[in-house]
Amino acid sequence: MRGSAMKRLAALLLPLALLACAPAPKSVPSSESVGAPQVADTATFQTVSVQDLKQAVDAGAYVLDVRTPQEFAQGHIAGAVNLPLGEVAARAGEVPGERPVYVICRSGSRSAQASGILAARGKDVINVGGGMSGWTAAGYGTVR
Repeated sequence: MRGSAMKRLAALLLPLALLACAPAPKSVPSSESVGAPQVADTATFQTVSVQDLKQAVDAGAYVLDVRTPQEFAQGHIAGAVNLPLGEVAARAGEVPGERPVYVICRSGSRSAQASGILAARGKDVINVGGGMSGWTAAGYGTVR
C-alpha cells in the first residue's frame, strides 16, 4: 500500500516538476500587465554572450542586474545597478535611454523578460545570455 501511494504521488508531481523547468512562452508585454513579470519578445532586443559583456564592461558599459537584492548582494558585476524584475515596469524611467543597457540575471530568463519590458518602452537594451552563472563560470569576477 505504501509503495503504490508513493507511485501515485510521484505520478502527480512529475508533470509539475517538468512544467517548472520548461521555458516560458514568448509574448509581447501589454499595457494591461504593467507591473507584472512579463515574457519577452526576443525580436525587440539583442542577446549577447558573457564574453561580449566582459568586453563591454571593460569599456564602461551600463549593466542592469534584475535579480533580487539578496542575489545581487551575494555577488554582482562591479558597477552594476540592481533593479529587480518585479520593479522594472514601474521604474523603467530610471533606466538610461541615451546609451545601451546590458541586462543580466542569474541565467538569462529574467533578463530576457526585463529586456522585453524595457525595449517596449524605447530603451536600447541588450540581454546577456547565460547570466551571472555564465559570467562566474567564465572566471569573471564579482563584488559584494
